[in-house]
Amino acid sequence: MDKKQAQVLGDQEVYTLSPDVKRYSLMDSGFMETNKGGFRLEHPLNGTSPYAARFYLKAIVNKDLDSLKLSITDKSGMHNINIFKLKDSEAEINDYRYLMNFLKEKNVLAK
Repeated sequence: MDKKQAQVLGDQEVYTLSPDVKRYSLMDSGFMETNKGGFRLEHPLNGTSPYAARFYLKAIVNKDLDSLKLSITDKSGMHNINIFKLKDSEAEINDYRYLMNFLKEKNVLAK
């Protein structure tokens, strides 16, 4: 898979960085700039409350805006999780889909 493409464990969809992605569109979408100049998004996935989130979507874009990494992790951030295989994760899956659509609307991602 090309560096501009990324996929979350268990998801059928493959996402790419939008050709129109800009630094300000990342910042506007909730990404934080890292010490090395890249961008990182950690967003809680929970259908009811972000304070009770079991999983987090992590998205990392390098400073040249040509590399994308996506993962869904547990609270510790250490374990990659496949939420599509878990029981009672409908709310998290819906939250994930909503977030990915939001990032497409903001010209951060494309399918």
